[in-house]
Amino acid sequence: MKKNKLAIVGVGHVGSYVLADAMKLGLFSEIAVIDKDEGVAFGEALDQQHATALTYMTNITVKAGDYAECGDADVIICAAGPSVIPSDEEEMPDRAGLAVTNAAVIREVMAGITKYTKEAVIIFITNPLDTVVYIAENDFGYPKGRIFGTGTMLDSARLRQIIAANYGIDPKSVTGYMMGEHGFTAFPVFSRLNVQGFGEKELDKVFGGKEPLDRETFRQKVIKTAFDVFNGKGWTNAGVAQAAVTLAKAVMLDEKSVYPVSTTLHGQYGYNGDVALSIPCVIGRNGVERQLEIGLDEQETAWLHESAKSIQETMKTVKTGKAFIGA
Repeated sequence: MKKNKLAIVGVGHVGSYVLADAMKLGLFSEIAVIDKDEGVAFGEALDQQHATALTYMTNITVKAGDYAECGDADVIICAAGPSVIPSDEEEMPDRAGLAVTNAAVIREVMAGITKYTKEAVIIFITNPLDTVVYIAENDFGYPKGRIFGTGTMLDSARLRQIIAANYGIDPKSVTGYMMGEHGFTAFPVFSRLNVQGFGEKELDKVFGGKEPLDRETFRQKVIKTAFDVFNGKGWTNAGVAQAAVTLAKAVMLDEKSVYPVSTTLHGQYGYNGDVALSIPCVIGRNGVERQLEIGLDEQETAWLHESAKSIQETMKTVKTGKAFIGA
């Protein structure tokens, strides 16, 4: 790592939002954008460079380039690949539908990045996220901890928003997060959910919610809200872009912040190198510096195994090379 430099791979709906949010963060002296459509990359970089003159942030250099730009990057955020999810009109679209296409995209991206660096911290957004993270972490000899995905960070924010709305309180007063797949089988860790110390079993009595805190009902509310966004405008981008930039900030400032991000498990919950999913992790300058195996109750443990099984089924659809052996 040589300077405060960010590289963004893929500047479509999501990547362009990442670029805009990263500009506002003001942590990077240089931002490079890489896209298979060189014209789009050039236009996005030029547009954001012009924006610096309006905000007096003229010390930020924004440019388009190729994978060579990753060579001296501190952080790389990857939003490459299609984000529009194939679906039946009667059903919520499943991110797993992007698996075959985006697995090929990520292998191409990682081949490009690793030609120039194995030092940068790489943060993935591309779906199906957990499968993508597993490929990137395990097929390219990258140092442990320096690759991870945004995971259930956004899902967790949605959980806190939904809980807050039910009880008429500020979401910042809610402590809680989702684990597992970034997808249909994500689950809230209800046993650890609290509002300033008031736990799951106390919330209805203390705060008098609009409806009782039923676990499965609220789990499905969180899962569905992502698709409310998707079905409204055709994609999601603002929330997940902010999650990625928040993680980049945690890396650059060596915050040691704890977030639920997607990484390959190494012994946690009985999984050892055979699945990637979201658990709480300490994020610092070296990426994932610790994976935290928090105790789960019986139902949460069942949900975690259900989630791992779902991810492994998706992994089988893109089984090539070294990855997914025995999955």
